[in-house]
Amino acid sequence: MIRPIYQSRRQRLPALAGGLFVLMVVTAFVGIALTALLAGRLSGGLLSAFADPVIRSVLSFTLWQAFLSTLLSVGLALPVASALARQPAFPGRIWLIRLMAVPMGLPVLIGALGLIGIFGRSGIVNDTLTGLGLDQPISIYGLTGILVAHVFFNLPLATRLMLSALERVPAEYWRMSASLGFSPFSTFRFIEWPVLARVIPGAAGLIFMLCVTSFTLVLIFGGGPAATTIEVAIYQALRFDFNPERAVSLALLQITVTGLILAGLSLLPAAPDTGVTSGRHFPRFDGRRPLVRLTDGLLLLFATLFLILPLGQVVVSGLQADLGRLLSQAAFQQASFTSLGVALSAGLLATLLAYGVIAARADIATARAQNAGNRVFSLALAAVSSLVLLVPTSVLATGWFLALRPRGEVATFAPFIVTGINALMALPFAVRVLEPAYREHRAGTGHLAESLGLSVTQRLRRVDWPVLKRPFLTALAFAMTLSLGDLGAVALFGSENILTLPALIYARMGSYRSTDADGLALILGAICLVLALIGAPGTRIAPNNPRERTDA
Repeated sequence: MIRPIYQSRRQRLPALAGGLFVLMVVTAFVGIALTALLAGRLSGGLLSAFADPVIRSVLSFTLWQAFLSTLLSVGLALPVASALARQPAFPGRIWLIRLMAVPMGLPVLIGALGLIGIFGRSGIVNDTLTGLGLDQPISIYGLTGILVAHVFFNLPLATRLMLSALERVPAEYWRMSASLGFSPFSTFRFIEWPVLARVIPGAAGLIFMLCVTSFTLVLIFGGGPAATTIEVAIYQALRFDFNPERAVSLALLQITVTGLILAGLSLLPAAPDTGVTSGRHFPRFDGRRPLVRLTDGLLLLFATLFLILPLGQVVVSGLQADLGRLLSQAAFQQASFTSLGVALSAGLLATLLAYGVIAARADIATARAQNAGNRVFSLALAAVSSLVLLVPTSVLATGWFLALRPRGEVATFAPFIVTGINALMALPFAVRVLEPAYREHRAGTGHLAESLGLSVTQRLRRVDWPVLKRPFLTALAFAMTLSLGDLGAVALFGSENILTLPALIYARMGSYRSTDADGLALILGAICLVLALIGAPGTRIAPNNPRERTDA
């Protein structure tokens, strides 16, 4: 049994002070935005929202599209995960599993462009069907497009969650089912379903939360007022109508909806970690029948095509653009400089904030005196590190936009506000990356460092940093990737105040310069790929919370 590490007051005070500083900074940043929202509640606020038929329609569509997206994502992931589990020797299986990790870290705008290239009016699917004599039979816009896009991003997440659960089933279960002569249906009923039933509620809740807070996909595929979510309606109320009263009502409504969803999710089993699956080969005798192998093969082939075709379309279309001309344009250079600067600043800020939270909570957990104050402080740190779940980025951006606009300082402070919002967006992920490594490292070196009497600086430089620099780099790279793909906060402040690569891509799409948009998307994807390669491969970066993939 490992004895708890009791640190001296000299060792504990810097960590506790750092945790208190993080708590104050995040609380102040979010508090100012919420105060501006409440101060802007011009007439009735949240209660008046329910009397507005337009807002009721937006709320209804938000929940309806989230429900359908969740149903399709989980429903389609179920047979795909089962087929992957049944066919451990499927050619390219490991590459398909790795491919399913790409949409979860892909900037949403890039995936949207790929889907338009496949299912859009001039996409491959419509061109093929038109050649067969059908006249534009598929429309990617409206509810259909939103559902397709959400399934593209969330089906891989649900599949990996379910596959991870199936891979933990003891091998003896499969041997027993084979000896009893179970049919595929009996195997699913008595072995697979009891395991999946414990995973599906958490996975469904996770995906439902992502779809409720969806912004970029709905902005691109929504197709008008009839297909608008709350976050997009906030953007439209400020950017197009400049109706602060409606924006405030919608923002308060969004907080209420996310709060209720989070309360409901707390009652469900938590979705397990979605790290790299074990890849173990099980004696799945039920997958050896010719008909089952054929069915599973076709299913996995369609799943692979559904994921890889949009990504391949981005590459092909991007290479057809004049990349040299795009790279030489002043707008691209300005957007790149701004994006990289904001991403680096947000990544560093998120990583440092995460370290402050983790160090303080670890010291509180090992304190000799476990009083009520310590427990409240630890809970407050845990809550503040996931505050973006309750207060989405669109709400934060709205609050700060309303706070800065009367002073005429939106353009001056827009980059700093977007950096802060992106840092909060990445904070739960950074905590998830750093915390396991930090706790394991401190458990192994805590007694020795304490006995040597190292100062805080010496311990950081000689003991902690050599071991923790890889998790720090991973957290930084992933936080930068999230920030680079963000469009939500930037769109609200407007390209006249801050121009980033996603904002530039969206502007080129809006002006029907799709070739330029494809080329810029390819460049953005290449930058994100480099950052992904910098991070440690195989590191588990999925937080156990509903912002597994931030839909920027």
